[in-house]
Amino acid sequence: MRVGLTGGVASGKSTVAQMLVDLGAVLIDGDALAREVVARGTPGLAQVVAAFGAGMLTPEGDLDRPAMGRLVFGDEAARRRLEAITHPLIFERYADLEASAPKDAVVVHDIPLLAESGRADTFDEVLVVDAPVELQIKRMTEDRGWSREDAEARIGAQATREQRLAIATYVIENTGTLEDLRQRVTEVFEQLVGRET
Repeated sequence: MRVGLTGGVASGKSTVAQMLVDLGAVLIDGDALAREVVARGTPGLAQVVAAFGAGMLTPEGDLDRPAMGRLVFGDEAARRRLEAITHPLIFERYADLEASAPKDAVVVHDIPLLAESGRADTFDEVLVVDAPVELQIKRMTEDRGWSREDAEARIGAQATREQRLAIATYVIENTGTLEDLRQRVTEVFEQLVGRET
């Protein structure tokens, strides 16, 4: 079973992903793949440098992720150029990893920008981790030390909460305790496993 997992920044998606792994799911992490395809020495990084210049590199030769983030989150054309480079490389890695998963596995694709990609309908089920915008901002400013302006810009660069909820087959609300969240994730996972058999 192919499951898409998404949620806005600071919604708790990574926590949910780890809970699903603990329950037995196979996780394919979009963020990790996004880093992997532009790691030092990769063709992906060479393409990014060709498109955006060597100023996007650290002195060590790695992608300067904060600098790239500042550029693309404020400039939609730049973000689209970056995505045109990275998305095909990421999807290729997804396909490889999915092909190597056990046949009866619940394979969870952790995709931060699933609503934006237009690929929700390629999954058997879509799990959306949901939190109100003000709670996302609170988590980013208090837990991550971001400015409110940076937090709002990051949220503004993503799909709206309503757009994410529109693609959900399961909504995992993350506004309570960690135990509340674990209980809901377990409930959803049991339903997924039940649907698969």
